[in-house]
Amino acid sequence: MLQTHIQRLEERILQRVEITPTIQRIMSIPGPAEILSIVIDRELGSIDRFPSPKHLASYSGLVPRVGASGGKVHYGRMINQANNYLKWAFIEAANVVVRQRHHRNWRDKYVVQLYERTRQRKALAVGATARYLAEAAYWVLKKGEPYREPAPRHPAGLKSPASPERGQAPA
Repeated sequence: MLQTHIQRLEERILQRVEITPTIQRIMSIPGPAEILSIVIDRELGSIDRFPSPKHLASYSGLVPRVGASGGKVHYGRMINQANNYLKWAFIEAANVVVRQRHHRNWRDKYVVQLYERTRQRKALAVGATARYLAEAAYWVLKKGEPYREPAPRHPAGLKSPASPERGQAPA
């Protein structure tokens, strides 16, 4: 009963909202589908309001509280003073990543690897994933390009396959 009501509401939203290039760019990020992308687009407004991805993450409430005293810094839960619709949308998108992480099409995605890496260290992995999605949304909108997976990083000291061996001239 409730699920059919939700589906009817989503259909009405999709009928009334034109899927713009901005919404399509947000949909290219792993996680947010059509409805979440519409919410994110409408709540963000112009991306030019934010000078950096950190400012967007802070506006969205996806940064921890910080308390410092006597040279020690303590990080707490996410801040409450934020745009709660954006916070909700990015956390829901992160939950999509968490639910889909075992699917074969999702296993190799950077955001899934980020979630798994963060989950091993601390319990706030969904929040960290949501922050990554917010920062990815910033860059997607700022550059006007669809989301691309980050290039794999090589740990320090390892040679990349593209670099020539020592003593050899580049090809």
